[in-house]
Amino acid sequence: MNNQEGTIIEISGFKYNPSQLTVKPGETITVINNDLVGHTLTNDSGLFDTGLISNKNKVTFTAPENPGEYPFHCTPHPFMKGALTVQ
Repeated sequence: MNNQEGTIIEISGFKYNPSQLTVKPGETITVINNDLVGHTLTNDSGLFDTGLISNKNKVTFTAPENPGEYPFHCTPHPFMKGALTVQ
């Protein structure tokens, strides 16, 4: 979701919200963990990784500069998946 703070991905109920999003190259993305357990947002190819985000915390990272689709997952919970599209 986009708001005055930029692009935000929230984690709640073991899901990314949104799980599919489109951003501009180099855009700053904030990931907020609203779950009771730690999560990551890790690109499948390792281009970006938030590291473990503990509950009620947030981390920012920069979207890749090259256009394309970048699938991501949660390292401790690999069933959590999403994709970042850069265009």
